[in-house]
Amino acid sequence: MTIDAAALHRDSLVIDSHNDTAVTLISFGHFDFAGNATEGRATWTSRLREKPRKPGPQITLPLLRDSGIDIAYFAIDTTGAWGNHLLYVMDSHGYLISEIRDHNDQIRVVTSCAEIDANRAAGRIGALLTVENSEVLERSVYVLDALYEMGVRSLTITHSSRTWAGDGCEVEGGGGLTAFGRQVVRRMEELGMLVDVSHLNDTGFWDVLDTATKPVIASHSCCRALCGDLRNLTDQQLRRLGESGGVVGITYVPWFIDTEKEPTLERLVDHILHALEIAGEDAVGLGSDFDGGGDLLTDASQVPLITEALNRRGVGEEVIVKVLGTNHRRLLESTIG
Repeated sequence: MTIDAAALHRDSLVIDSHNDTAVTLISFGHFDFAGNATEGRATWTSRLREKPRKPGPQITLPLLRDSGIDIAYFAIDTTGAWGNHLLYVMDSHGYLISEIRDHNDQIRVVTSCAEIDANRAAGRIGALLTVENSEVLERSVYVLDALYEMGVRSLTITHSSRTWAGDGCEVEGGGGLTAFGRQVVRRMEELGMLVDVSHLNDTGFWDVLDTATKPVIASHSCCRALCGDLRNLTDQQLRRLGESGGVVGITYVPWFIDTEKEPTLERLVDHILHALEIAGEDAVGLGSDFDGGGDLLTDASQVPLITEALNRRGVGEEVIVKVLGTNHRRLLESTIG
């Protein structure tokens, strides 16, 4: 049966579980959500995150419209913060929230599945606020409560390095979750926040899965069987993630897709297909890492190419719809409500 891939993509719920666009809007020259540089809006974050000027962010409102993305997880990576990780997050998410407020006819912050559904029905894009790296907590589990009230609904335990909560995948000989890390996981579940295991080392991954009572997400990872980078998940990890009701958001970062050959869209699809085989059709979604290294695609407008490629590879319509967004929504329903 021939599928109209463009129509399927247009009609499907599309959720992208990771981008770094908020800080990028600031550091590329205080871009607004329309993709235009603005003046006189210097922030604390911009002084920490000066970057060479590129053509522009990979996510803007026009690009999101072209992408078909209905819900995007906007992360603030605190790894680059100097001295105060919490201030860094408040500053960056504050900038993002201000931009959302200025364009609230097109995009709104969403904090629950009810808001996701209502927002989509109204024709608006949903922004789900997340934080990457638990150093934002400044060693206090109660910061989670404040972040939750602010609208944050997911937290990545580490960003590859060592934190007070646990060790990331780049820590040589690192350990797993600390006692504080276990407190973080438990409090996140009590509040209704989604625990993110991307960037954790293997020991930390298993510690989270053993501590958690609800499903978790690997928001932007690929498959280690196809590309050996330690940021990727092993088959054993993928299988456990699927068995526990979790989801892996397959990322578009070239060096997580292929380090032996030039990364291609078809190789990205190989990762999706492998994850579907090992974790199961209910456990795989999209997690671009746009504006944070997800450069296999030029920008968000190219996301429909993934639907076309899955169709060409013989993936059925029902499974494509799950990968595009309903798997992520099911996970959100079981965690943030």
